[in-house]
Amino acid sequence: MIRTTMLAAATLLFAAPATAQSLSQSDLQSRYDRALAAGYKAMFLCSAIANAERNGATRTPESVMEWELAGIQSPLNGIVEELPYEIVRAEDRRISHVSVEWAENSLPRFARHDPDNGCVVLPIWADEPVNNRWFAPNERIIVYSADYSFEDTMYEIGDAAFDGSTYGADSRTTSVIVILNGETELVLRASGFRSSPVPQRTWSVAKSIAATLIGAAVYRGDADVSDSAGLGENRGDPRHEITIDQLLRMASGRYSDTAGNRTDALYFGGATVDEVALDWPLVNEPGTVFRYANNDTLAAIQAIEHTFDDHPPADLFDAIGMDYAVAETDWRGNYILSSQVWATDWDLAILGQLYLNDGVLPDGTRILPEGWVEYVSTPSGPQPEGNGWGYGAGWWLMNNSEGIPSDTIVAAGNRGQYIVVIPSRDVVIVRRGEDPAGGSGFDIEAFTRDVLAALGE
Repeated sequence: MIRTTMLAAATLLFAAPATAQSLSQSDLQSRYDRALAAGYKAMFLCSAIANAERNGATRTPESVMEWELAGIQSPLNGIVEELPYEIVRAEDRRISHVSVEWAENSLPRFARHDPDNGCVVLPIWADEPVNNRWFAPNERIIVYSADYSFEDTMYEIGDAAFDGSTYGADSRTTSVIVILNGETELVLRASGFRSSPVPQRTWSVAKSIAATLIGAAVYRGDADVSDSAGLGENRGDPRHEITIDQLLRMASGRYSDTAGNRTDALYFGGATVDEVALDWPLVNEPGTVFRYANNDTLAAIQAIEHTFDDHPPADLFDAIGMDYAVAETDWRGNYILSSQVWATDWDLAILGQLYLNDGVLPDGTRILPEGWVEYVSTPSGPQPEGNGWGYGAGWWLMNNSEGIPSDTIVAAGNRGQYIVVIPSRDVVIVRRGEDPAGGSGFDIEAFTRDVLAALGE
């Protein structure tokens, strides 16, 4: 067993003694929160550092703590910082896995790294990932504390997106890209994100990437959005009538237990897509109610899972030119394309440009069906209420935003990830950030209006 630093006894939630037979709900919840916080920390330390190093860039644990692991949702934010971690590297110096301690007499939480497919968080109480379950036999593991230098290049950035006030009182921007008519007009990056391609988690921008993967499957003839997504037990199950289109439009009619359908058990708890995303019951007729839910996107991707042996996400990324993007999976190999893609700002700009070009690459190769952009930008399903935005098929719509062209589509993700595509102006805007949970966020509408004004007619 690899030795790890243990928390002081005062900071640990002790396991119940052998004679105890039950925990109060409060104690049970506290223990679960610590387990989730440890999984969150292991996952982000693994993914942020390993995916950066995959691209030749450098991230330190301190940098990840400053950006990805700061300002996260409560109650995890009050737990993550105190949990001790260990970064374990293989003989070739690439990350093997990250372990995070969370409770005495409990196994650590582990995030395992695969050089080709990024990191996965293992189930709570999973064995240490250096045996034959997770790695090839006899693989050598070197344990050391990496002391990378993190170049502190705090150049003065005058653009208002970085000042933490103009577009959000507590916004934290890492990069901004503006492209007009296929030409780069602006690239600004925060210190630590400049020298080499540094990926960040896309969060729900991955839903728009999922829609792109489905579009590519449709173009190849491997899928049809009007087909059943294959949910339910059999054809007699009413969930079998849910189509891929309805899942893309967040209109499955299935129950979800929280607004946004948080899926913490999948993201940080080590559960699998099959366990948590596919079996929810119907509460509304499919196609009648909008309910934003991670599980709908996960189910839509599962509907084309049979295509991934021949056409994995990595192949699509290569074809598009998203050279630094990695689609991560659960520990059983199911893609978590509701959130868990790591990509650079430039990867997202290239995706936006693909949509400006109606799914055609610069060399004339078609990737998406003709008219796919019109399909994803058409609000043909039930619509969200409250924020003024519409919803198409895997993309948000700024079709009701004052001063912004009505054909504007947006890929939007947690903590301020945005791709804004404006076909009528031939403009792509990318904004990456690590805005704190529960804060004011980043006003992407105001920023878009100001960018358009600066570009002129």
